[in-house]
Amino acid sequence: MKKEAKKTLIKLVVAVPLMFAFGFALVPLYDVFCEVTGINGKVFQSEYSEELVTDDGRTIAIQFISTNNENMPWTFKPSEQVMKIETGKYHAATFYVKNTTNKKMTAQAVPSVAPSNAAAHLKKLECFCFEQQELLPGEEALLPVKLLVSNELPSNIKNIILSYTIFDITDYDEEAIAHNQMAME
Repeated sequence: MKKEAKKTLIKLVVAVPLMFAFGFALVPLYDVFCEVTGINGKVFQSEYSEELVTDDGRTIAIQFISTNNENMPWTFKPSEQVMKIETGKYHAATFYVKNTTNKKMTAQAVPSVAPSNAAAHLKKLECFCFEQQELLPGEEALLPVKLLVSNELPSNIKNIILSYTIFDITDYDEEAIAHNQMAME
């Protein structure tokens, strides 16, 4: 019986650090998975958008959706639900946000695009999702999105949905700063 307990203990001692390491590896693995499969329609900042500007674009609709993570008490909504835009041209949109709490909070928005094959044609030049948003109690703001949809968007796509989910990262942010400070000492 003692030998079996020792084997179990050894397995647990090895399994716990492996599970911990796997948890850290999930974020980059998820990013790679999304890039390969097109799931989640992740959109990244574009540095080469000037070459996508054209005069002969077509009209499409872009719908904006906002969602709060279950632990996020802020008001968060698009200024316009739907915009008619032309491919190959710059367009600007805004999202209204308000900290409805009595404490300073930090948030991060995560974008998603549907249909997923439209994500490769949607280029964001400026987006509040590129940075963390910090608001004081009761503070409100209009958060900008400047985008361009490539004229090479497949002709069967007539509507694009750009969705943002906003997360409360206040505690995470403070923990990360404390962790980084301890690592530097």
